[in-house]
Amino acid sequence: MSLLPSHRIAKPALHLAAGLALTLGAAALVPETAHAFCGFYVSGGTTELFNNATQVVLMREGTKTILSMQNNYQGPTQDFAMVVPVPVVLQQQNVKTLPPELFKKVDTLSAPRLVEYWEIDPCAPMDVYPDSLSGVPERASDDGGSDSGSGVKVEAQFEVGEYQVVVLSASEATGLETWLKDNAYNIPSGAAPLFQQYIQQGQYFFVAKVDPKKVTFKDGRAVLSPLRFDYDSPAFSLPVRMGMVNSKGEQDLIVYVLSREGRFEVANYPNVTIPTNIEVSPDVRKDFPVFFTKLFTATLQKHPNAVVTEYSWDASTCDPCPGPTMDAADYATLGADVLADTDAFGGWGSGWTLTRLHARYGKAGLADDLVFRKAPSIVGGREVYDGKRLETGAKPDQGANNFQGRYIMRNRWSGPITCATPVFGRWGGPPDDEQAVTRARTSLSPNSSDVTEEAAKQSVLAQRSLASLVAQDVPELGVKPQKATSGGCSFADGAAASGSALSMLAALALLLRRRRDR
Repeated sequence: MSLLPSHRIAKPALHLAAGLALTLGAAALVPETAHAFCGFYVSGGTTELFNNATQVVLMREGTKTILSMQNNYQGPTQDFAMVVPVPVVLQQQNVKTLPPELFKKVDTLSAPRLVEYWEIDPCAPMDVYPDSLSGVPERASDDGGSDSGSGVKVEAQFEVGEYQVVVLSASEATGLETWLKDNAYNIPSGAAPLFQQYIQQGQYFFVAKVDPKKVTFKDGRAVLSPLRFDYDSPAFSLPVRMGMVNSKGEQDLIVYVLSREGRFEVANYPNVTIPTNIEVSPDVRKDFPVFFTKLFTATLQKHPNAVVTEYSWDASTCDPCPGPTMDAADYATLGADVLADTDAFGGWGSGWTLTRLHARYGKAGLADDLVFRKAPSIVGGREVYDGKRLETGAKPDQGANNFQGRYIMRNRWSGPITCATPVFGRWGGPPDDEQAVTRARTSLSPNSSDVTEEAAKQSVLAQRSLASLVAQDVPELGVKPQKATSGGCSFADGAAASGSALSMLAALALLLRRRRDR
């Protein structure tokens, strides 16, 4: 995929970026949907943290692909140029503009999340603690003619919103590069070798520039509508190599795949899941995005060139929920309206799996475009126990996809012990919601749209090692806590306590030991 800004712009000014920050203002830190039995939602690791982040939403069913992207362009409107290789000639009915708010919703829903838990009174009745995961769903044309001098043919030409679109075919790359420059498309030099690869594959080129008369401005900058286009092709891939022409270093690519056929992964690069269900130091509250970037970087160091799965879950549910889930209108906007059939209720409101894939690459980092394939269901990142311990990592499952990057702060019980057989290690939401809201609002650093990787370097956590920010081992990365912690996940202690009739003396001894650990 390529978004090619003018070479006259001093620094890369155009990204396929959705600008999907979870803005945590005082009134929005704790959405009404943030409470599931499993705790209190604190913060999300949204994509705004990453420099040059490219974001794409792909909807796939059968051989139909619907690709949606948002342009975060900062420059003169006359310098805007976008070139995307496509497998077929797109017509006007295949291309739409979208509301930008939907991209933020998808990002927020799937972003890795920090949650906080409070230990339930060890002497409370056992039925206070749910015995299963809450919220887990059941499975259910204008033909332009050939330019003989360049070998370029205009296959279609139309306008959509503020965009002036042409779809081109070409017989050779230097002719295409010349045609684009002669027709005032400001593309950087050096694109011809990549053009040639797509020409040899029989690809066409979706090319867009902006009509300045139709552009809206905010704070003196052009605000461009997201674009969506659909096509039929047996291949399910994303053309990312042309985007490297503009690369000044590492770039992050985040792909959201929506499908009623389940989870997807890449077929031509290694796949790995982000380590999840990790108890973290309370200090992570100060800047969760910085913690997550350290974890993501360590994952890539352990698995070079891998594409990291950060989320795969039914898009109509979540646990805990950082905001609204997706609904039938969202699915239709992202492409379900062009699919041949609907669900049993006559709409598009059920059975969609949302998968979030995250890659990082440099200018020479990807030799091939990303190719996607169906993948088995996985679970992980939930408050689910096997009788003694919290589930770890990602595991295959025969039912729904329920995997997420989830990181946990735990508040151990500090109240009185009023029974002979206390049961420790049962977790839930805050005992007093208003106190929790106040605490979050006063102690959480804003994760707003101006939080970038450069700003993160100034964070109080920037110089801390990953090992100093975790409260338990991360076996996938070989990371162990750097200092003695408050005991990690104590469910095993609680299970042992419930399995025997402790005397009051033994219960008090256990309490004293736990307090010394803290």
